[in-house]
Amino acid sequence: MSDVENVIILGSGCAGLTAAVYCARAELAPLLIEGTQPGGQLATTTEVENFPGFPEGIQGPELMDRMKKQAERFGTRFLNGDAARVDVTRRPFEIDVDEKKLRARSVIVATGASAKYLGLPSEKALLGYGVSACATCDGFFFKGKELVVVGGGDSAMEEATFLTRFATKVTVVHRRESLRASKIMQERALANPKIEWIWNSEIIDIRDPARKKVTGVRLKDLKNGQERDFRCDGVFMAVGHQPNTGFLKGQVELDEKGYLVLKKGTQTSVPGVFGCGDIHDVRYKQAVSAAGWGCMAALDCERYLVEHTG
Repeated sequence: MSDVENVIILGSGCAGLTAAVYCARAELAPLLIEGTQPGGQLATTTEVENFPGFPEGIQGPELMDRMKKQAERFGTRFLNGDAARVDVTRRPFEIDVDEKKLRARSVIVATGASAKYLGLPSEKALLGYGVSACATCDGFFFKGKELVVVGGGDSAMEEATFLTRFATKVTVVHRRESLRASKIMQERALANPKIEWIWNSEIIDIRDPARKKVTGVRLKDLKNGQERDFRCDGVFMAVGHQPNTGFLKGQVELDEKGYLVLKKGTQTSVPGVFGCGDIHDVRYKQAVSAAGWGCMAALDCERYLVEHTG
């Protein structure tokens, strides 16, 4: 079985690359499948100021490039592509990447979660330039600014409340006339004097991609169809995340929202398959916590291989 990998890591964000560093240092010769977005969510982030060890901050793509080089230094091999099919019902596990068929004794899944966006061309053009889906990541850069938060659930209330620490005003734009958030989250946000509300409305455009910064949004009233411009300095999307687990359905246990369910440590419902990062983390969703989970998954994987293969 010389063609069977000790461990295949799926995903090249903070969790996957950290797992690769630890697996490689344990001489497991890991093979990492980079996915459709090498570097994960940080690859689309501009300034990162809260990752330990970089007091002056660092650009997201540069941080991910450094992590990749560190993993390569210890012997991680990289394969560009996406896992189209995973079969963990048989051993060794089977993974199809494009037209390649791979086999592995263990798998670490670190494919992350994708923030949900509105799907506007201007939104995509301004991502990292005033459009964000992470208040704790980017809120600091908007001191003294006026911001818009899109959404009506708990995450939107949490983001809006957090952003009032920095912004002079936060306006929540919601498609309905009532919130979906839990009562306590609603009460907290509604009582905050720095939070204002625009109901029954949606954003149909974000200005101004030509200037590479957010100057405002175009709103549409869903009751009367009228459109108007609204000035702001940043837009935070809080309409949820989608875990990248579609290829795992029917293979391992997922919760009702599609997030990976972990049993003990980073072990999934299938022995030998481990998970780490935003693919299961519905609470923290930070680069540093993803890296921590990647470390734990690698250590759990190493112990599993020692116990089952000697």
